Amino acid sequence: MTEGRNAEGANNIAEAPEAVVEEQTAVQLVYRPQSADALAGLQVRGRIKRTGLLRGVFLALWAGQWLFSTVGRGSIDVVSTVLFLFVALVMWGYPRLQASQVQRIIGWQGEYRATVSPAGITCHTDHSTLVQKWSVFQGYRETAGHFVLLSRDPNIMCLDVLPKRGVREAGDLDRLRAVLDQHTSRV
Repeated sequence: MTEGRNAEGANNIAEAPEAVVEEQTAVQLVYRPQSADALAGLQVRGRIKRTGLLRGVFLALWAGQWLFSTVGRGSIDVVSTVLFLFVALVMWGYPRLQASQVQRIIGWQGEYRATVSPAGITCHTDHSTLVQKWSVFQGYRETAGHFVLLSRDPNIMCLDVLPKRGVREAGDLDRLRAVLDQHTSRV
C-alpha cells in the first residue's frame, strides 16, 4: 500500500498495483469438508504413486492362491474363501477408512474459507489459519468435483483438496483453474 495526501491534507491510502491484481485474481472457496473430499484426494494420490497397481497385484496373488487351492483340492475351502473375501473387502475399504479418519481429524473445525491467489493458498477456519506458498506443491490434478494439490515430498504426505462446490460463481472455476495453471503444473 502507498500513502499520500489529497488536496485537503488528509491521508489518502491507495493500493499498490500488485495488491489490486492479486485481489482480482484471488478465488474464494467456502465449504465444509466431507469424507468424499478426502477420498477423492487419496484416490488421486494413489493414482500418482501407482499404489492401485500394487493393491491389484496383491489381490491377484490372493485370487491365484484361492483358485489353486480350490482346483488342487477339487472343492471350495471355506477358510480360503473367507480369507480371500476379507482381503478383497480390506483392499476396497482401506481408502474409505482413511478418508473417514481424515474427516474426523478436520471435520470438527467447521466451515473452511480458502483463498487461492498468486501468493499461494490461505485456509481459515474458526480455529486455525494455514498459509501455503506455491513452492509447497508439485502440481495438481482436477477431478469431476475437486482440485487436488499434491505436496512436493516423494511420498505426497500432504494433500490440499479444493471442492468445486465451494466456489460462489461459475466463472470462479475458470479463474481458479487459471491461477492453478499459472503457479503449478497439472500432474
